[in-house]
This record gives sequence, structure tokens and C-alpha cells, in this order.
Amino acid sequence: MAKDREPTTIKKYANRRLYNTGTSTYVTLEDLALMVKSGEDFVVFDAKSGEDITRSVLTQIIFEQESKGQNLLPITFLRQLIRFYGDSLQNLVPTYLDFSIDSLTREQEKFRGQLSNSFGPGAFTAMEDTVRRNTEMFEQAMRMFLPFGAGRERTEVTPERPAEKPARSESEFDALKRQLDDMQKKIDALASK
Repeated sequence: MAKDREPTTIKKYANRRLYNTGTSTYVTLEDLALMVKSGEDFVVFDAKSGEDITRSVLTQIIFEQESKGQNLLPITFLRQLIRFYGDSLQNLVPTYLDFSIDSLTREQEKFRGQLSNSFGPGAFTAMEDTVRRNTEMFEQAMRMFLPFGAGRERTEVTPERPAEKPARSESEFDALKRQLDDMQKKIDALASK
């Protein structure tokens, strides 16, 4: 999307109301979320101080979405993100996250193209491959940020329990299985139309 115009200016007043100067109307966080989803760029300024508060408003939108039960950010990711605050690697994290989300977006577009071309079994295989590649890339990148294996599971090696790769917890598998089942139901519903 080409940036051919200036971002819309939103002003936040002391009463917490948000004012869209482009449309001369008051807006809600939900309206701002819809603007983001439609690709409309905006900046938010505190009306009194003139301070740019776009980051905190976007974070507030994410918080609102998460509190509505639309959980996108895994707890392990949130914990690791908190650990990076004040860490020597803190300055690298934003660049890495930008790169990762751009990569995920590109993969998502490829996946959508594959789904639109075929609703058969190939669509589900493509989805699994995309999820696997993105997961591997994310895990590999996160390992770069964990020096000397910190944060990895540690298991005691005994004659009864030889050295092995730590298994994913049962709840992670259940959650992944549930997500795949939900996606398969959606694909089946689209295919039946």
C-alpha cells in the first residue's frame, strides 16, 4: 500500500474521548481498530500536551481485543516480551518483531491465494505447511535471544529417562488440535458453499 497521503490525526482529550480531525467526529477504540484493519494510517496526540501517544492507544486496542476473548498473543510470548524490557537485547526486539510480522503477512497472502484456488485437501496441507514454517522461524529467532539455552526446559537424565528432546505440554497440543479442527470446519463450510 503506497503512502500517498498524511496519516489522519486523532486527538485524545482529558475526558478520554478521541476526536478524528479528518472526519470531525468523535471515535472509539473500536473505530480505530477498524481503521487499522482497513489500512488507514493515523497518529494520536494528547490534545493538551501535544505528545504523540499512538503507541499507547494501539496497545490499548490490543488489550481491548484480548479482553474480549480474541486471544491472539500466547502467554509464553507475552512473558518473554516482558523479559526483554530493560534487557541488553531490548533494542533488537522491535526490528525482529517487524521482520517477523512482515514475513507472516507475506505467508498469509500466499496461503489465502492457495485457498482461493482450491478448497480441496491441498488447502489444508498448505495451511499446515505455512503454520509449521512460521512456527519454526519464530522458534529459531527466539532461540537467538536466549543465550546459553536459557528459558528452555531442563530435564534430568537418568537411566530410566535418557536424554531426549523435551515434549510439548499436553495443553499446547490440545490447543493446536482444537485450532486445526476449527480451521478445518471453516474450510469445509466454505467448500460446501
